Amino acid sequence: MKPRPSGRGFLFHQLDILDNPYFMKPRITLAETTLADNSTLSLLEHDGRHALQLHGQQICGPATISAETEMARLACAPFRPVRQPKVVLVGLGLGHALASVSRELLQKKATITVLEPVLPLVEWHREFLTDSPIIKDPRVVLENDDSPRSLSSRSGTVHAILIHLDVALPGPRNRPWIDDKAWLSAAYEALQAGGLLAITSTLPVANLTRRLLRTGWEVAEYSVPSSPNAKRPRFSPIWLARKGARGKQE
Repeated sequence: MKPRPSGRGFLFHQLDILDNPYFMKPRITLAETTLADNSTLSLLEHDGRHALQLHGQQICGPATISAETEMARLACAPFRPVRQPKVVLVGLGLGHALASVSRELLQKKATITVLEPVLPLVEWHREFLTDSPIIKDPRVVLENDDSPRSLSSRSGTVHAILIHLDVALPGPRNRPWIDDKAWLSAAYEALQAGGLLAITSTLPVANLTRRLLRTGWEVAEYSVPSSPNAKRPRFSPIWLARKGARGKQE
């Protein structure tokens, strides 16, 4: 019998195995689609975990779960007693925020609307993400228009609007929707008095609180570790912007 390596030799033997691509679990591209700007959106799977990649960078995956989940929890908390809450999510992503809303609001007459313009992404949920709330929660409504026009049609009826700036596709000129004055105004008008616009992002957004305050919102800021179990976790910001009782944006 060949003797088993021990000591430093055994350690290096183990490292050689770990560094050998043959022994590493591969990253698999499950699906791809070309967006309007000719960029490629990809659905990846690695060791049972999924991620979305755009411009070669991960925009949604394990690193965004914590922020998306906490954003949804904070946004839904005031509306748990409401008989028929109406929530709008801008961007489907991998469904992390949607799943959190589905858990937080248990009312049978709740309406959870997802605005997702990338139709192949919806199909990927049905084909590859079989636990997705769009399949299992009958209260979920899918629409493919995330523009100001879509929000304007809901004037004064929505309790909460949720958006993760990395997960939702950008608006005109490849800028986040919150940089579009027409979209932000439409979000304000879509909410009931006391309704919430919940925003999160992987990275801080310069002057966002100031901009929201200037346009009539009441703003609270939070932060959540993107990897709660990490020794030195990075923190993702969350903004809760409340529509005041005046119900009119300045």
